[in-house]
Amino acid sequence: MADKRDYYEVLGIQKGASEDEIKQAYRKAALKWHPDRWVSGTDEEKKTAEANFKEASEAYSVLSDPQKKAKYDQFGFAGVDPGAGPDWSQGFGNLNDILNNLFGGGFSFGGGGFGFDSFFGGGRSQGARTVRGRDIRTRVNLTLEEVASGCVKEVSIERNRPCSECGGRGAKNESDIKTCPNCHGSGQVQRMVNSLFGRTVTYETCPQCGGEGKIVSNPCRRCGGSGVERRRETVQVKIPAGVEDGMQITVRGEGNSAPRGGVSGDLLVVVSIQQHPQLQRDGANLFYTRVISVTDAMLGTTIDIPALGGAQKLRVDPGTQSGTVVRMRGQGLPAVNGYGRGDLYVKILVWIPRKLRGSEKEAVEKLAASGAVKPDPTREDKELFEKESRYF
Repeated sequence: MADKRDYYEVLGIQKGASEDEIKQAYRKAALKWHPDRWVSGTDEEKKTAEANFKEASEAYSVLSDPQKKAKYDQFGFAGVDPGAGPDWSQGFGNLNDILNNLFGGGFSFGGGGFGFDSFFGGGRSQGARTVRGRDIRTRVNLTLEEVASGCVKEVSIERNRPCSECGGRGAKNESDIKTCPNCHGSGQVQRMVNSLFGRTVTYETCPQCGGEGKIVSNPCRRCGGSGVERRRETVQVKIPAGVEDGMQITVRGEGNSAPRGGVSGDLLVVVSIQQHPQLQRDGANLFYTRVISVTDAMLGTTIDIPALGGAQKLRVDPGTQSGTVVRMRGQGLPAVNGYGRGDLYVKILVWIPRKLRGSEKEAVEKLAASGAVKPDPTREDKELFEKESRYF
């Protein structure tokens, strides 16, 4: 008995575990290690599963019996019959029975109800297959103005639509549509698998009807029984304000129609935004660069800004330095989620003439001699000098 593991350790529970905790622990172990779960595994995996399942079942047979549990707690393995575990001469038993005995019914392995298949994705019958049409992907081009306000765009696509002659049935008359004799309308056929560890049930798509559960005996001549025909149509797509380049808008049910009344696919519209001639975008914010003359920078002026909602006036203060950025709040783009709006940032650049005529040069020389245009870090320009010096 030296090679046997403690029963509590086998089930992963503490010595003072309640009856419900013992049941839950065994349920977990049974679901994990039952040999039916490992039919498709390697030989080594099958051996491991078999050994672990036997060990867990033996532990549960002792700990679930109050008298045996009391003797085991007091005397260990010596207090219980070494052969107290289940009799394996007749195989491992059906996992449904194990779970039903534990939890009072409602479990099913390979059949109806909630059982082994629910945990491990087994092949329980799901009924006739519902066919879904393929999605269609297209692209729509937008201007920045359309992004700012949102719009409705028309896109022309070629797609499968219900046959105009049979109405999408695939047959001219309803009487020409019969229940599949192979699967009897379920769309699936049952296959029994006998293995060393017992019998399991799997379900496969019916090869005769393709999982639809029905067969067209007299196909429509126009669509050949598919129930769909190819047509070019125009679809209106609502574009919300604030979309970004590369975003995808899904229009449900506007893709390809499915054969014989299935579920239509979706129309996937990818947004492509044209570059604006003057404005640059970064998220919801817009950026604009404007060049002004040196005299306008010195004396101040008012300039027009090409905002998306219409031209806006911007006052340039006297003494504005080249590189100054002015923030125009709320003049950017709306957020695509509908909350908030970005800003418009205007960068002012001052243009310095490369050449001056005689009289112009004399005027500038007089201005320079007056000292009015000479930079003085000790005056109001000190902050600007300190800011610019950080870049070098």
